Amino acid sequence: GSPDNFVTHLGFYHCRRKLRSEVAAAFPTLSTEQLAELIPNKEELNVIKIHSHKGEAITVYMNHRNPILFEVEKVLYPTVYTLWVYPDLLPAFATWPPVLQKLAGGADLMLPGVVVPPSGLPRVQRGTLCAVTLLGNRAPVAVGVATMSTEEMLAAGMKGKGFAVLHTHLDHLWEYGDKSSPPTLAPLVTDCLQGKEPGSSCCPEPQQHVDIRDLSLKDRDTCAELGKEELPENRALTASLSFSLPAEQMDALFNQCFFHALKCKVKKSDLPLLTSTFLGSHMVSCCPAGKQLDIKKSSYKKFSKFLQSMQQQRILQVKELSRGVESIVDVDWKHPDIKAFAVPEGFSSASAAQDSKSEDREQVYHAPEIIPLYGVSTKMMPLFQESGHKKGSILSSSEVRNVIINYVKSNELVDETNKNFVKVNAILCDCLLDKSEQDEISHLKWDELLSRCLERLQPLHQVTFSGQEPVVRKGNIEPIDISIAQRSSNKKVTIIKNLELYGLDPQCVANTLQQKVQASATISPAPGAKDRVQVQIQGNQIHHLAKMLLEEYQLPRKYIQGLEKAPKLGRKK
Repeated sequence: GSPDNFVTHLGFYHCRRKLRSEVAAAFPTLSTEQLAELIPNKEELNVIKIHSHKGEAITVYMNHRNPILFEVEKVLYPTVYTLWVYPDLLPAFATWPPVLQKLAGGADLMLPGVVVPPSGLPRVQRGTLCAVTLLGNRAPVAVGVATMSTEEMLAAGMKGKGFAVLHTHLDHLWEYGDKSSPPTLAPLVTDCLQGKEPGSSCCPEPQQHVDIRDLSLKDRDTCAELGKEELPENRALTASLSFSLPAEQMDALFNQCFFHALKCKVKKSDLPLLTSTFLGSHMVSCCPAGKQLDIKKSSYKKFSKFLQSMQQQRILQVKELSRGVESIVDVDWKHPDIKAFAVPEGFSSASAAQDSKSEDREQVYHAPEIIPLYGVSTKMMPLFQESGHKKGSILSSSEVRNVIINYVKSNELVDETNKNFVKVNAILCDCLLDKSEQDEISHLKWDELLSRCLERLQPLHQVTFSGQEPVVRKGNIEPIDISIAQRSSNKKVTIIKNLELYGLDPQCVANTLQQKVQASATISPAPGAKDRVQVQIQGNQIHHLAKMLLEEYQLPRKYIQGLEKAPKLGRKK
């Protein structure tokens, strides 16, 4: 996959500092010295954007020679080049050398191909990032995510899929580097396989390092025996990065996942269901391994168009319950198309539920990007005309700023004696001064000029949810509002409103909170806000909410109102 040749230099210290702190958080075992080696201040560090064959945007951090880290959906992963320098960065699982070829071709790592050493497997949880090594060499050759915990692997008799592989030695990402081969690193002594004659060295000598391409067919067959379960076509960066499905195939995939999700995943009690949740949780969990739902590659181009076509066929009904946020309000489960849909092979209802669990990691909530925008009103027109803007033009704050700077400069309004002040001419006077000030004020400071201008423009905001088209809404975005109410007999409850505006499903938030704080959480219509709901939970739960919204959901503090009402208990800052 050719990168979008979008190379930027990470020259600025703050970018490196931010990257370094993210790496430190993701890989706590790295020492300060190792962090400084990995992301040095002096040397060049570049960022390139590439797309995997399933259309995911991947950010790759390169040092002078090699990709060192890559980031998918805000999660950082090390490349094999980094793991060769820090082989113990991730828990490692060994496989037989011939398996690497399958992994590099895009397969996931199946458990029959994992070698259990005498000292036992590393203890990992489902979702843990792991390295894959080849028997006899500690240098990792692949990076993957465990699809079950070590206990579950052993309980399954080491059968089934063990790791979703993201990147390998020999794949396209590796090709961005100097294409070097893994170093030969001696295994830790305890992990030698038993059954060696005494006196034979624990690991093959470097020159004996097995090269896959030299394996005779016979060896390859033994490997195929080991991985009896045919490795599925995978989701890795590997296969081909530039691979893309024609629109008809993507349409068919959307159809299949749509009916599958309605038939197996959605219950009447789930309605109304946010369309974004339906796509992100329910439909994605019905997507066959190795395929990826991407509405932009379909003929519909927007998920709302796809749902409209389903609504025309009377399969379901979609309504905009709050401004700019659509929900499914009704489904006709007796519709012949739903009844006739056959669940694809490999999805029993039980395994489907399991699958959706392991998929949860991938549908982590991403806070939307929110940008304040400003509309030009009739009163402000004269100030914006010169820059070619009309009434109703929509600008960002930096564009507004540029308009003002250009206006002041082209009309020579900078005060000669003090460059920090701007002379107020007739137009600035009309646009920015109140009646009472018009005789008083002859000069304004630059920042006051800008702040007065922004205050007098019409507020709008643009919201972009990950993977969706930006939506522009009028007014300022209402913050998530948290309040404490007193109920009978002095009981307190915490009430949370406006979650929908941020793409959060109130029912999910209520369920998560209920589990976290072990108190009952309910949903009720929000008074005064048409078609919105509020979450109510017993007790003053602001500490938990703050942790959840700020840390887990990564929402900026400025979009949350009411955090100061936390109980005064050795109050956390």
